[in-house]
Amino acid sequence: MSPKPFRTFHYRACAHAFSGHFTRPFHATIEVQAPSALPITGGHGSSRVENFQFREFVSFHKGYTHVSGAHQPDDGSNNTLTIATLEGLNIMDMVTADRIVARLYSKYPADADEGSFSIVGSKFENLRIAGHPVHVELNTELFESLPTFEAATNEYKKKGEFRRIAEDPFHTGEPLKPPGPNGAFLCSYVKEMDAAYPGVERVGHCFSVKGFGKVFLGELLIKYAERTLTMLRLEIGSAVSGGGTGGQVGGNGHHFP
Repeated sequence: MSPKPFRTFHYRACAHAFSGHFTRPFHATIEVQAPSALPITGGHGSSRVENFQFREFVSFHKGYTHVSGAHQPDDGSNNTLTIATLEGLNIMDMVTADRIVARLYSKYPADADEGSFSIVGSKFENLRIAGHPVHVELNTELFESLPTFEAATNEYKKKGEFRRIAEDPFHTGEPLKPPGPNGAFLCSYVKEMDAAYPGVERVGHCFSVKGFGKVFLGELLIKYAERTLTMLRLEIGSAVSGGGTGGQVGGNGHHFP
């Protein structure tokens, strides 16, 4: 037996289509729908839910996820793909969408300490809030130029576009301190979104809807060698209160030793 340990890659990828909870007018939990998780050895996994209905509050026609991870012999890299899709979503007749897709791809070269990430393919189709169509433009060009935590950290120091959206993601007026090597950036993948309608107010990547609550779009959590994309997050606060997430994917991985 060789005294030198065999170097392997430990995969990580997870996804779910929808989950949520309600605290008013009753306490209830929507269990994680269509979850998929990848074992550290890689491989493939998928899950699917059809015709989901939770009382009169949440429904969707289809929710499905896919995770896969494998070694690529031609260049020695390890690749991971994670996808979560929602079709025919309806949340209290206030938030509807024909389709929401979250897609996260990562590639770890054999000699790299940190892999690179891409979220190309993530999208909203016919998203509507309070019955009105919402035009969403995703900031693909910016985030494809920031495939690693190191790249994001260097770009943050330049005080440009990424700094503006990451230092105060919820527009509180109080910028956050720059994250250290074990910290994280929270920002939105959305560049522009239009919904100038009575009772609907935009604040950053969030729509505040009178008598309903808040709708957050395209949230991206960037950590060292790890990313999580949440296409839809809800903070419901009115006669009905609760929260939920739709179309969420996450992944990372590491060589060991």
